[in-house]
Amino acid sequence: MEPLDPDKLPVHLAVIMDGNGRWAQQRMLKRIVGHQRGAETVKMVVEQASLMGIKYLTLFAFSSENWSRPALEVRALMTLLKKYIRQETARMMRKNIRYNVIGNRSDLPDDVNETLDSAINQTAGNTGMVLTLALSYGGRQELSAAAARMARDVVAGKVAPEKITTELFGTYLDTGGLPDPDFLIRTSGEMRISNFLLWQLAYTELYFTETNWPDFTINELHKALADFQSRERRFGKTSGQIMQRGGPLNA
Repeated sequence: MEPLDPDKLPVHLAVIMDGNGRWAQQRMLKRIVGHQRGAETVKMVVEQASLMGIKYLTLFAFSSENWSRPALEVRALMTLLKKYIRQETARMMRKNIRYNVIGNRSDLPDDVNETLDSAINQTAGNTGMVLTLALSYGGRQELSAAAARMARDVVAGKVAPEKITTELFGTYLDTGGLPDPDFLIRTSGEMRISNFLLWQLAYTELYFTETNWPDFTINELHKALADFQSRERRFGKTSGQIMQRGGPLNA
């Protein structure tokens, strides 16, 4: 595995976990088998990220567009999600990991929301990594909902229009209180962000791999993070300006 500098790991790692269905179809298996194998990869990535000291991990688990998939697959995914949360909550407690959820939870089944609420409440006092699951999530939907909330506060006199800033608007997003991702990994070879964290990814380093999510190993994770550490993050500045401040800003 590539050696990693613990001081240059991303503070916030985001992942688009793609390729479960493709992995299963390549093996002439049912798509749900791919999702089940993908859940095992989730466990590995969560554990490794926590061990490395990554403070925030956000996983794109189910998009707002995924509701258009066959009803049988959607039901199976909801069952798998509920099972994963129930099984992993005890480990999250042992690892000091806190659950967080973003997205339109009103679309989720009641039993799934009850399971999520239980896990969130149980882990609320944990002070280690924050594991955010994006469920029934869409970036455009998040932005329009945030704009609506801000507009209501403007009408109510709580916010003056001339005081609106990018920082203030960010507090109205589902991710309010979380730092923007430093690094995004997408598996399966698709080279797009698919309506994920559209506002938050403005300066995020992007990494695409051909590997399908169920085949994403510890070695693949280390390879991706080594690639991140090799990059120079300038945030609009020149390389000279960055070097004057003590080197690449990879944290």
